[in-house]
Amino acid sequence: MNSAIILETLSFILAENYLESPFNILMNLAAFAGMWGIFRKCGIQGWWALVPCARDAKLGEAAGMEKEGRVIAILRGLTILLKIINLFAPIDDPEAAGKLFGFTSVAQSAVGVAIFVYLVRVYVGLTVVFGQKKRWLALWILFRAVPACIWGWMKNYQPLWTVQDMRGEAANYFSNSSAAVLDNGLTVNLEERTTMELFQKKYLLRDIHMYIQPGHMVLLLGGSGAGKTTYLNAVNGYEKAKAEVVLNGRNMYKNYKEMQYDIGFVPQLDLMRGSDSVYRTLMDAAEFRLPQNFTKAEHQARVDEVMEIFGLTPVKNSLVSKLSGGQRKRLSIAMEFISNPSLFILDEPDSGLDGVMARELFVQLRRIADQGKIILVITHTPDRVIDLFDDVIVLAKDANRTGRLAFFGPIEEARTFFGKEKMEEIVKSVNRKEEGGDGRADEFILKFAEVQHG
Repeated sequence: MNSAIILETLSFILAENYLESPFNILMNLAAFAGMWGIFRKCGIQGWWALVPCARDAKLGEAAGMEKEGRVIAILRGLTILLKIINLFAPIDDPEAAGKLFGFTSVAQSAVGVAIFVYLVRVYVGLTVVFGQKKRWLALWILFRAVPACIWGWMKNYQPLWTVQDMRGEAANYFSNSSAAVLDNGLTVNLEERTTMELFQKKYLLRDIHMYIQPGHMVLLLGGSGAGKTTYLNAVNGYEKAKAEVVLNGRNMYKNYKEMQYDIGFVPQLDLMRGSDSVYRTLMDAAEFRLPQNFTKAEHQARVDEVMEIFGLTPVKNSLVSKLSGGQRKRLSIAMEFISNPSLFILDEPDSGLDGVMARELFVQLRRIADQGKIILVITHTPDRVIDLFDDVIVLAKDANRTGRLAFFGPIEEARTFFGKEKMEEIVKSVNRKEEGGDGRADEFILKFAEVQHG
C-alpha cells in the first residue's frame, strides 16, 4: 500500500464519514455515546457529544488540551467544506471535475494527517486525566468507540480531576457582590465580558467591582493579556460588557449617547491630521464635541482656554506634523478635554516619551484630577510617576486565563498587600511563570476577595 492510499485511508477514518458504511455509522454512534459519558464525568454537558466539530473542542477541554481540541474542530469543519465543494463539481466537464476532485482529495489527506496529529495529543491528555496507561493510546487511535464507551460508562474509570478542577480555585470563585452606586464618582460592577471562540463562550473579564472617588488618579496594572484595554473599553462603553457602569449617578450603558462626551478616551495612537494646525484641530474637536447650541465665539473661547491649560498657546498656529512628541500627546489629551469630561481614560499616554516629558505629562494629568475629575491610566513605566497616583487597579489572569481583579485601593496598601515596593514587581508577581512572572495570580485574586468580604 503506497503513501497516498495510506493518507487517504487515514483521512477517511478520521473525518467522520457518517454515511459511508453501516460499520462506520455504528462505530461513530458508539463513540459519541462514550464521549457523552466522558463529558459528564469531566464536568461537561454530555449533549456536546452530538454536535459535529464542537465535540472535538469539548474533548480537548476534557483532556486539558483546549487549544488542540479547537484546532481539530476547525479542521473538521474544513473537511466538511471540502466535501461540499465536491458536490458542485461540473459533471458535464470531466477534465475540470477531475482537477477539482484531485485538489480536494489532496487537501482532505493533508487535513486528515493534521487531525491525526492533534487527536493523538488529545488522547494522550485523556490518558493522563483518567490515570491510565499509554497503551490505551493505540486503541483510541484505531477504535476510539471502544475506549470511549469503557471510560465513559464503566464506574471503575473516573477522571482524576474535572474541567473545573483544572481551572483552579480562583477561577471558580465569584463574589456575587457589587460596589455601592453613589451619586458622585465612578462605579463599575462588571459581571463578565465574553466572546465566542470556536463553539465556546470565552471569558475575557469576570467579577470586577469597584467605586472610584472624584478627584482620584488611578493606575491600571496587569500583565499582557490580563484584560486592561478590554476593561477600559467596557468602562467607556466602546465594547459593552454584562456590567453596570455608573458615572456621577447616571448609567453609562443606558444613557450612552447623552454621556459619551462625559468620558474622554485618549488611545495610545492618535488620529490627528498632520496638515492641520493646533488651533484648527481643537476647533474641529469643539465643533464635534460641544453642544450644538454653542456659538462660534463660545467654541473659540473654549479652545483658547484649553490651549492655555495644556501649554499649547505658543504653538497654536503650528502644524501637528511639526509638534514634538510631548506637544502632540498634550494636544491629543486637549481634544478630549474640550467637552470637559468627568472621566479621563488614557492608554499609555507616555508611550514614546522620555522621562522628563512623561513626568511633565503626568503632572498635567494630576492637575486635571485635582479639579475633581477621575483619571484612569495605563502605563508600562509606572514607578517613575507613581507618587502622582492615588489608587491602583491590578488585573491578573486566573488559571482559566480570564482577567480578574487582584487588587484595588491606595498605592501604599497595594505595596503592603503584595509585599512589593515597586509597581513593576507587583505585575511580575501576578504574571504567569511562562511569561517570566511568579505565577501567583490565583493566590492574590482569592486574597483580595477575602479582604473585600471580610
